[in-house]
Amino acid sequence: MPEMLEAEEARALIAARALDRPVASVFTPDAWYLKRGLTPAAAKRALKGRTLTEARRRGKQILVDTSDGGPVLALHLGMSGRVLVDGDAAGDPLLYASNRDAPEWRRFGLTFADGGTLFLRDPRRFGAVELDPDEDRLGPDAFDLTKPYLAGVLAGSRAPVKAVLMDQHRIAGLGNLLTDEALFRAGIDPARPADSLDPAEVATLHRAVRTTLRTLQRRGGSHTGDHMVAREPGAVCPRDGAPMLRRTVGGRTTFSCGLHQT
Repeated sequence: MPEMLEAEEARALIAARALDRPVASVFTPDAWYLKRGLTPAAAKRALKGRTLTEARRRGKQILVDTSDGGPVLALHLGMSGRVLVDGDAAGDPLLYASNRDAPEWRRFGLTFADGGTLFLRDPRRFGAVELDPDEDRLGPDAFDLTKPYLAGVLAGSRAPVKAVLMDQHRIAGLGNLLTDEALFRAGIDPARPADSLDPAEVATLHRAVRTTLRTLQRRGGSHTGDHMVAREPGAVCPRDGAPMLRRTVGGRTTFSCGLHQT
């Protein structure tokens, strides 16, 4: 499922292929998919005739600036969204949703004056489109996470450490797979109270988050973590052979080692 690494690939595709092309028409077949008061008519008025000038990202949110003081177009991939530019999709094939390009799964799109297109395809319909989002409602991007900031965030909460890492208001971008992988690498139980980590454990977790992001980005996505082979009932830890625990932590299905994650 798309996490910040997949959002970054989508952002890079937009940056490489969709900028500086005048928008001839706006495709909004699903009004429900437009959020925070945005309507199909308003989207068309705001975007038609403009060009996309820059593609940015904060956490899992793709932010596209538009010309002539136009709005920021925000694209959320949700659980199964992918960006397509001129028919080419960003990121690796999805593991938990179909990659068939069914027309009814195209929830939003732009047609450029040169005939090319940008679409947001989302089989499960959990993504979203909005204009001028409140970017500050998100915490710092996980790629920019510092050790002092992480220490402060953890020290201020009794919630499970996994829940704190996945709170987008605190740290933007870490989803279920990336968080489980980072905690697996750090040897930390996802259910531990966040404020129970000592300074050495915080430092280890900070390194694990950074290593996880760099390594999995190089490998090709959030689904390429070392623990992925053990994300099924009855699996054993690929590091030490101990049984893997399957629990719900922070409202999400969580896999962790019963031996080395303490």
